Amino acid sequence: MPRVVIVGSVALDDVQTPFGKVENALGGSAVYAGIACSLFSKPGIVGVIGSDFPKKYLDLLAACGIDLTGLETDSAGKTFHWAGRYGLDLNSANTLSTQLNVFENFTPKLPDSYRSADFLFLGNIDPGLQLDVLKKMEKRPKLVVADTMNLWISTMREKVLEVVKEVDICLMNDAEARQLFRTPSIVGAARQILALDSKIAIIKKGEHGAVMFGKGIHFACPGYPLENVLDPTGSGDCFGGTLIGYIAKTNDLSLKNMRKAVVYASSVASFNAEGFSVEKVSSISKKDIDMRYREFGRFVKF
Repeated sequence: MPRVVIVGSVALDDVQTPFGKVENALGGSAVYAGIACSLFSKPGIVGVIGSDFPKKYLDLLAACGIDLTGLETDSAGKTFHWAGRYGLDLNSANTLSTQLNVFENFTPKLPDSYRSADFLFLGNIDPGLQLDVLKKMEKRPKLVVADTMNLWISTMREKVLEVVKEVDICLMNDAEARQLFRTPSIVGAARQILALDSKIAIIKKGEHGAVMFGKGIHFACPGYPLENVLDPTGSGDCFGGTLIGYIAKTNDLSLKNMRKAVVYASSVASFNAEGFSVEKVSSISKKDIDMRYREFGRFVKF
């Protein structure tokens, strides 16, 4: 049985950056979060793929120790496909094409072995589906973390706010936080997240790191100073997967441990940006991560 259940998209991506391009590369929020989580805890992913999904990618996910019982195959359709291009500002992508395919009518199905998991990560899918997954759990998990994206904030704002109210940790980037709460201040946005009963608000700031807010606490983690960024796709999902994976491994929900989790999450996310698709994050070791974690400590010591 997986320690962490991760629900999200599984995709084939075409990505262009100033430093190269890939086609039909492995992607999707559940994939990035699952691989990152697997560096710390046993994850199981819930998603859907089509008949065109390469076996080599299934083999890679299995080799990472990811439980694939919750990964559904719809042989009548094709896998979700996204194409995007980045300029020299790698903080945002220009979407060239989105083909939802089998993901368009995706309804998450939880295997029995997933329903009693203690840790749940809700990737940035339709907020109505996020709420549905939470209701399908046999018991309230020890920790529920949810991500979101600008599409859902634009089209289903009230549902996104409902998700924020139901989960323990709410993740979003700075632009999404400002959009959701209609404020120029991420501090003001974080206060509104906490007012909706989320215990923790974590606002991601891309290459500039992440900021965590709780009742009476504020913790900022800088971005890792990367010289060679190839492809930032999925780094936010890697952040979320690492965050919940580390907390599940330590089984420690204290604020002190949450701070450590944010630094580990930033470490793994920075590795991901050093390669295309999952090539980097799927090849790093615990030794690599610990070394970068210690570097973060030296960055902020004064």
